[in-house]
Amino acid sequence: MRPVRQFTSAAFLLALIPLRVSAQRSEERRSVDLTINGVGLSIGDSRQVKGLRLNFRDSRLRRVDGINATIWEPYRRGGGIVKGMALGLPVTGARSIDGIATGIIGAGAEERIRGLGVAPVGLGAGGGLSGIMVGGIGVGAGGDLWGIGGGGIGVGSGGKVRGAWVGGIGVGAGEGLEGLAIGGIGVGAGGPVRGVMIGGIGVGAGEDFRGLGIGGIGVGAGGRATGILIGGVGVGAGGDFTGLGFGGIGVGVGGRATGIMIGAVGVGAGELMRGLALGGGGVGAARIEGIAFGGFGVGARDMDGLMIAGAWTRLEKGELTGVSIAPFNQLKGHQHGLAIGLLNYAWSLNGVQIGVLNIVRDNPSGRRVLPIVNWGSER
Repeated sequence: MRPVRQFTSAAFLLALIPLRVSAQRSEERRSVDLTINGVGLSIGDSRQVKGLRLNFRDSRLRRVDGINATIWEPYRRGGGIVKGMALGLPVTGARSIDGIATGIIGAGAEERIRGLGVAPVGLGAGGGLSGIMVGGIGVGAGGDLWGIGGGGIGVGSGGKVRGAWVGGIGVGAGEGLEGLAIGGIGVGAGGPVRGVMIGGIGVGAGEDFRGLGIGGIGVGAGGRATGILIGGVGVGAGGDFTGLGFGGIGVGVGGRATGIMIGAVGVGAGELMRGLALGGGGVGAARIEGIAFGGFGVGARDMDGLMIAGAWTRLEKGELTGVSIAPFNQLKGHQHGLAIGLLNYAWSLNGVQIGVLNIVRDNPSGRRVLPIVNWGSER
């Protein structure tokens, strides 16, 4: 039995020797591989392994299934595919990482990281990031950024951002932004924005905005805006707006505004304003439909509804249908309804004026200027 045991042990040792010999004879061997069929431990700049790989800096890696631990980031085009964990002591990187990417300082990928990324300093990819990504200073992607996470200073993407992200200073996207984004200073995107966006100073969208936007100074959209927009100073949209807009100073819309608009100084729309508009200083639009209150004045080409001004209501060559209440109702057009003020003036009247002095330019000569009450029934 003893000779048999000795033979068996010798055969086992001899079986291992060819593995190491063949490994040492491979082209440009730069590693010590304690592996069987490519599975095990690799120390050095090996090309491919399943298991644990330890190296200083990668220059020719193809693939690791398991753990790739390095001291420094790869040489240019030296990183490969890591499926499992990329560990940096202090920095690591690869061409792409699927799984966990982490480092004492940072971690990065030429193309993408997908899964969990955590780094005390920074985490980034030349392509996309998707999953849970947290960087002590920042998280950045040259492409799209999908998932949840944050950066102590900021989160940024050259492409689209989707998910829930928090940046100590800001969150930014070169294209669209969708989901929840909170920036200590601001949140912005070059494209459309959809979701809940909160910026200590401001929130901005280069195109359309839809959702809830809160900016310490302002919220703005280059295109249409739909939802609730609240700006400490102002709210603005280059296109149409639908929803609730509140600006500490004002609300401005380049197109049509529909909903509730409140501005401590003023509210304005380039086209139609429909709903409720409250401006501490004034309210103005090409056409107003609904209720408009201006601390000083309300002005439009056409008005339909209830207009209340602290000093002056001005109609410019159009028509007022409804009620206008102001010290001075200057209706340079047709009034169809009721005007109440100290001085009321209209070009033509189908309704009633009540005030100290009432003037209707197109009335018969005996009723053009009357105190207390003036009326008309034709245009």
